[in-house]
Amino acid sequence: MANHRDKLSKAEVQSIPLNKMPVPGEDDVEFSAEEAAEAFDQNGVANATADHQSERE
Repeated sequence: MANHRDKLSKAEVQSIPLNKMPVPGEDDVEFSAEEAAEAFDQNGVANATADHQSERE
């Protein structure tokens, strides 16, 4: 059975971006409550610092 060049090989098909398997966690947009609390605390500290700097000016 001859291998016809009008067909892609398995490796060529798998290299097409739409045919690639998704990487676990790559598109993960969820975050934990601990991460949210940490970001909130860091934002609060940044806002407090900015408020104090504007008062000094």
